[in-house]
Amino acid sequence: MDAIATAPVGRTDGWDAGPGVLPAMLTVDQVAGVLGCSPRTVRRLTDSGRMPRPIRLGALLRWPRQTIESWIRQGCPRAKDMEVVR
Repeated sequence: MDAIATAPVGRTDGWDAGPGVLPAMLTVDQVAGVLGCSPRTVRRLTDSGRMPRPIRLGALLRWPRQTIESWIRQGCPRAKDMEVVR
């Protein structure tokens, strides 16, 4: 979880929660930054079922930060094997 808490985040909407603070819903670029990989790798992992699927908000895809944090804490299991977080 330390990598998540300190991941660099670039905001483009004019609101800044401060350095290292991630928003509740993460973009593909933010998820890639947390994982230390490319956005393309995030898409591949998602498409293959190896990580949680994003939520579609209109045309936008976003991952709930809590879901990604839980997935990492659980050791990055396949999405179907992941414990549900509530």
